[in-house]
Amino acid sequence: MTTRTPIDRYRALCLLGALVGLSVALGACTNTGGEVVTASVPDDYRQRHPIALQEAEQSVVIFVGHARGGLSASQRADVIGLAQTWRREGTGGIVADVPVDTPNAASAADTLREIRSLLTAVGVPSHGITVHRYHPDDPRLLATIRLNYSKISATAGPCGVWPADLGPSISNPGYTENKEYYNFGCAYQRNMAAMVDNPSDLVQPRTESATYTAHRTEAFEKYRKGTATATTYPDSEKAKLSDAGK
Repeated sequence: MTTRTPIDRYRALCLLGALVGLSVALGACTNTGGEVVTASVPDDYRQRHPIALQEAEQSVVIFVGHARGGLSASQRADVIGLAQTWRREGTGGIVADVPVDTPNAASAADTLREIRSLLTAVGVPSHGITVHRYHPDDPRLLATIRLNYSKISATAGPCGVWPADLGPSISNPGYTENKEYYNFGCAYQRNMAAMVDNPSDLVQPRTESATYTAHRTEAFEKYRKGTATATTYPDSEKAKLSDAGK
């Protein structure tokens, strides 16, 4: 029979404690409960709120009375404006939603004929106009003619998302690091997407136009003679309100 000394018992307890600690650590590594954070919030607002390009709908609503067919002056301008913008940004044909079995159905049919003639006159091909007839859900309401087409549109957001506190809080560890809050820059990105005229400009530049030959020849001639090539504005001094500094 082997008798253990106090030193042997101490070593056994240390080994047992080390094994227990290792098992707890390994158990913590395999824990899958709770929320798992895989990445931090991007610091750049353009990455948090990127501007995306998608296909959206552009439409014009034409109100038609039951006792009058045809378009008014303002409605005629709306139809012509729609046709002009379609030629520049349309990605599909123009769809005309026309009501049927309504008190103004006959007037709507007359108005549709004028609409088609205006669209064709502006440059929309006849095969690019599709008529879709519909029954209104509520026959008591004034049925309208709706002209719509698809186009490429830019969008960003949604804004107003606040996943963390702005002030000092245990749930906002980035407060002491002076980082941007999540919603910062979202309104700017959304307004930029709404104001851009050609959404494709956000992805790639347009093709450069040809240089102005006359202006380039004049600049080269000035350079050959050793004179200044900068443009002079003789009337620039007339716009000044003060003579100070002369």
